Amino acid sequence: MPTSPHLPPVSRRTLLRWSGAALGTAGVFTVTGCGAPSDEDGEPDPLIAQAQRARTDAALAGALVAVAPERADALATIGAERTTHADALDAEVARLVGATSTSPATSTTVTLPAETPTVELLRERLTRSQRDAADLARTLRGYRAGLLASVSAACATETAVLLP
Repeated sequence: MPTSPHLPPVSRRTLLRWSGAALGTAGVFTVTGCGAPSDEDGEPDPLIAQAQRARTDAALAGALVAVAPERADALATIGAERTTHADALDAEVARLVGATSTSPATSTTVTLPAETPTVELLRERLTRSQRDAADLARTLRGYRAGLLASVSAACATETAVLLP
């Protein structure tokens, strides 16, 4: 009958070395998996478009003060709130990419819509901004989703309360 070759016993020290190597390898793979998301797909951050939309809404509200002076207070409030929304969205984009506050992440150039500014146009834009922010909030998680939900709620309130 063939005999199996005698294997030397594994010492406690060798077992600890192997266990440490296995745990170290597992740790490396775990840390690698926790890295920042890559931009391999090349898609722009969806918050950038929301920030640009907020700046356009704010500029439109400012332009409407001359057209509808009886609503100047409401329009000034809308303009200030939408500017705050744009700043908060830009800050979140900058935070995510690790930019400093001295280098803006997005352009702040605003182009007003080609149509003649009217209160109804602003109401439509705010309604659209509210829907877009709510839809996008459903696709994101964490702070970004909460930020967009807050923007959506503010736009709905502006439309219902300030522009009845």
